[in-house]
Order: sequence, then structure tokens, then C-alpha cells
Amino acid sequence: MPAVLLTLAPVLVAVFLMISGNGLLNTLVPLKAAMIGFSQQDIGFVGSAYFLGMFAGTWMTPAIVRRAGHTRAFAAYAAIVAVATLGFPVASHLIAWCLLRAAIGFCFAGLYTIVESWISSKADSGNRGRLLAFYNVVNFMGSAFGQQWLRIADPKSFQLFSATAAFVMLSLLPMAMTRAEPPPLPPKGRLVLGAMLRAAPIGIVGITLVGLANGTFWSLAPAYIEKMGLGPTTVASFMTAVIVASALSPYPIGKLSDRIDRRYVIAAASALAMIAEILLAVMGQATPIALYVAGFFLGTMQPVIYPLITAHVFDRMGTEKGVAISSTLLFLYCAGAVVGPLLASSLMEHFGQAMLFVHNAGAHLLILAFVVWRIIVRPAPQRVEPAPTNPPPTA
Repeated sequence: MPAVLLTLAPVLVAVFLMISGNGLLNTLVPLKAAMIGFSQQDIGFVGSAYFLGMFAGTWMTPAIVRRAGHTRAFAAYAAIVAVATLGFPVASHLIAWCLLRAAIGFCFAGLYTIVESWISSKADSGNRGRLLAFYNVVNFMGSAFGQQWLRIADPKSFQLFSATAAFVMLSLLPMAMTRAEPPPLPPKGRLVLGAMLRAAPIGIVGITLVGLANGTFWSLAPAYIEKMGLGPTTVASFMTAVIVASALSPYPIGKLSDRIDRRYVIAAASALAMIAEILLAVMGQATPIALYVAGFFLGTMQPVIYPLITAHVFDRMGTEKGVAISSTLLFLYCAGAVVGPLLASSLMEHFGQAMLFVHNAGAHLLILAFVVWRIIVRPAPQRVEPAPTNPPPTA
């Protein structure tokens, strides 16, 4: 394990820098949009545009990587992200922001695919779980670090967008200098929706609903806190509380799911996430401390549902079509994440800000109900081998 981590150190450093920039941008875009007068529905359109771009990226990335190779494709994606990021403070029109956000989503589909395939290629059945858990920690540490820059500069200024672009461009350095062999070029593949529906319908229904909830949260939560009048520092602290919890919970919960039927753990995590969202919905004008506590509670459960369902799907389908299965799951996640912000923002416009968490609680209730039904009608799966536990994409 230490030897593998040493080999992958440049890639993990690149991940930290890349996610530091994206973590900052994920909060900065809806926060500034709220400050300059975008409506809640407009902010939802911008959030959905990111996942629409990522949705397209899941189709195009294998062909781009096959053509350019992992390192050059990474450099091209990072350059586009940096340029698009610098466009936000220049253009203040809704259509321009949607196009910029879609371009960034398209590129991050590629960046995630490249680094995750690089890490997975160095893993084996004896260290895969620990290696991907370590990647998970680096991912969320980078995102938490990025949030703290909101304390340093005014979100209305050009500075934070420049910092985001700088972080993404700095991630090129370790990737360009690494001596680690890149993974094999991806073969041509296709989605396996029909096979997944037959073997693991929780993958189809559950991941789509996870995208509906997670895409909504990452797209709209910063603007929700801003509209409460608590300021950018509170926004940064709330998002940090969620992200820190997201880094702490996957390993112990994943370890528990290795010992019992994963569907029980998926159901429990969905129920607890729903409870946290109901608490946030009924809080109203809560104190910052109460928000941080509820956010931390939500962060321990909301992000783990994606890897738990992924592991369940691999239990049912095996690892022979690992790339096709992972691409199908990301495709479903993005489909839900495109719809979620649009639906939730419309509900918020008509029925109030609390509908953000009512919407997400409803999504987790549906996951809970479907998983319980599947537990009743089908016995526990026979595990094939330990499955990958990649973290879910963030906005």
C-alpha cells in the first residue's frame, strides 16, 4: 500500500488541487448568482447546465482519451475549465453562465474519469477499498480547502474566480511531471441499462434519485444559505461541515456494508439523510451553529449512498464490464442531477426556500421505499469481489 501511494502521489496531489478549485467554484457560482440578482429558478438552470455538460462528457470522454491519451486529455480539459471559469465575472447573462457551467461540467466528467481510472489501474483486490477510500478523503479535503477561500475575498470580486482557475491549472504540474505509467487506453464501450435493470434495478432507480438529490444540494444549497442573510462566511462554514462529514463517513459505513446485505445499509443511510433534510426544512431562520450541526449530520449520510449502490450493482453484475457499469451509473446520476435543480428551484420559487430540503427528503424517501421493496422480493446477492467505492461527483 505505501508503495502504491508513493507511485500515485502526483495524481493525488493533482486531485487535491483540481478539487480545491472545483469545490470553491461549486459554492461560488450559486452564491454570486444570488448576490447579483438571479432568481432561484435561474440558479437552478445554471446548476442543471453543469450536469447536462457532465452528462454529455460521459459519452465523449472515452473517445477523447483514446485519441489524445490520459495526460494530454487531462491538460486539455483543465485548460478549458480555467478559461471558462474566468468568463463568469466578465459575463453576467443567464445564457452565458449556463454555457460556461455546461463546458465545465463536460470537462470535469473527463477529469474525474482520467484520475479515477489512473488510480483504479494501480489497485488490486487486496487494496482497492483502502486506495479508493484514500482518494475519497483527498477529494473531500480538497473541496473543504477550497471553501475557505470564501473567507479571504469578496465573492463579488474577480479574485476568487482567478483562484479557481489557478488551482485547476496548478493541477497540471504533478500530472505532467509524474513518471507513473498511465492506465491502458479505454476500449470502446456502451451503456448496460438493460442488463442493470434485470440484475440490479436498485442501480437504475437508486442512482437516478441520488443524482436528483445530490445535484440539487450542490447546485442550490449555497444560494439557500445566502438568501437567509447569513453571509458568505456562514455559507463557507456550512458547506465545509457537509464536506468534512463526507470525508469521514465512507470508510466505516462501507466496511459495515461489506459484512451485511448492503441494501440494509443503503436503506438506513437514505432514512437518516431524509431525517437530516426534514430538520433543515423545518429550521427556518436557524442559528449558524444549528445549521452546521444539521449540515454535518446530512454530510455523513448523503454522499455515501452513491458508493453503496455502486457496490451493490457490482455485487450483482460482477467486474467483467466494470467500465461499462461505471459509465452507466454516472450517466444515470447526471440524468437525475440535470432534472433535480430545475424541479427544486421551481418548487422554491412557488412554495418557499425550505422546498430545497423537502424535495431532497422526498428523493431519499423514494430510495428507501424502493430498496425495502427489493429486500422483500429478492434475497441478498452473492458477492463476486470487492467493488470500487468511487465518491459521487459534486456539482
